[in-house]
Amino acid sequence: MKKLLEGIGFVLFVQGVAGLVHEFTGWLRGWGVVQHLGFADGYELYLSIALIVLAVALFAAAESVEKAR
Repeated sequence: MKKLLEGIGFVLFVQGVAGLVHEFTGWLRGWGVVQHLGFADGYELYLSIALIVLAVALFAAAESVEKAR
């Protein structure tokens, strides 16, 4: 379970960082999933930050799963 949470957290973290890099510099065009969501038009920055926060929460949950054993 810990590996699964860490894996999902890593993917979310990378996508969030890619979204932020795209928003601030214009690099990584078409690479992040946030830019391809039609309903998120205009909210890409906030969605990228939310993905990073969710990734950190998943990393914390993975650590708590390990400590619970």
